Amino acid sequence: MIRTLFASVAAIGLAAAPALAETIVLRGETVWTGTAQGTIPNGVVVIEDDRIVTVGGENTEVPDGATEISAAWVTPGLIAAFSRTGLVEVSAEDSTNDTMAANSKFSTSLNAADGFNPDATAVDITRIEGFTRLVVAPNTGNTIFAGQGFVADTSGDLDADIDAQAFSFIKLGESGAGLAGGSRQSAMAMLRAALDDARTYPARYLTHNEGAALNRLDALSFSTAARGQQLMVIQASRASDLNAVMDLAEEYPNLDIIIVGADEAWRVADRLAIMDIPVIINAFSNLPSSFEQLAATSENAARLADAGVTFAIANIGDESHQARLAPQLAGNAVANGLSSDDALAALTTAPADIFGLTGFGRLAPGAHADVVAWDGDPLEVVSSPTAVIIAGEAQSLESRQTRLRDRYLSLDESERPRAYSRP
Repeated sequence: MIRTLFASVAAIGLAAAPALAETIVLRGETVWTGTAQGTIPNGVVVIEDDRIVTVGGENTEVPDGATEISAAWVTPGLIAAFSRTGLVEVSAEDSTNDTMAANSKFSTSLNAADGFNPDATAVDITRIEGFTRLVVAPNTGNTIFAGQGFVADTSGDLDADIDAQAFSFIKLGESGAGLAGGSRQSAMAMLRAALDDARTYPARYLTHNEGAALNRLDALSFSTAARGQQLMVIQASRASDLNAVMDLAEEYPNLDIIIVGADEAWRVADRLAIMDIPVIINAFSNLPSSFEQLAATSENAARLADAGVTFAIANIGDESHQARLAPQLAGNAVANGLSSDDALAALTTAPADIFGLTGFGRLAPGAHADVVAWDGDPLEVVSSPTAVIIAGEAQSLESRQTRLRDRYLSLDESERPRAYSRP
């Protein structure tokens, strides 16, 4: 994780005494671990520095002098499995919107991490709702290839922990068809041509000026995904589109594919499970807003769980400023047949597993200390975090909105501007 590495290298030159480990103890009436320990009533989580060292029951021995936090619930930090948080401040203002580059001659080589702004107001908003990690995807411009997505923490620190170029993002389905010439078959032909360009890089470019679909830089960037060395996130919703993606996976068995959208995934759930292709869904998608969502149902998550499909839940559709609403969507999935454990897993362990975030999304000894304390059940809309811990450090629970609320809530009446009155 590049920025953390730079910070570590810089720290080598500092002649200072070794830092003392900060120890935090969280006591929860309910501790959801995401591990074989399951849910622990009156549980205890002990954090030292940036790692969890102990997870146990109420009689767990805790170090002297530790900072203690009591809460109704304690969970791993939530992971936004699909977002554009930090890439845009005002969607309609181009100068603040780095989600896509419609006029660029580059595509797969566009690195979204270069546009990430930890100071974006949506980062704070997302953190104070219990999210400690963001999976951030660029959007498509003038081609089906959006570029390279990344994973970042929500600390808002300018030296934020970033895993750049974590995956390539591609659009198929209705959107992909429109970007590739007007049909689904043209989008698939473009994807196959790009895979061919990237898999034969650099040989093809030594004898020809350009590839069939990608220029040199794009072919180089896409070569890792094309060879199965990088995750490939593909957006598709219709059952037939999902089958087309699975056909592609059979044609290129080395590809490491994740499907995002997947509104009709329940119709092909058995095949998804057999092929072990995970999906990221909006669990509240239950009405056909387009022809590729005619079979959308709020039972999608429950049916995928029954079939044994690995899935995460994200707020797809308003993923830049409202990624924070994923727990509400997971709660709706519970109301439509999904178990609470599976719903919490879809916000923590599943996205960690899907994106290879080892040591995240779980409360276990040795795991990264991304932990959230709650005043109630995290799937209830009235519940809120009382503490958010990222890499062992307690985070601010303030955002621009909370500061505005507090400013005007406590304003003395005499300081208020006089109301307009007709002369």
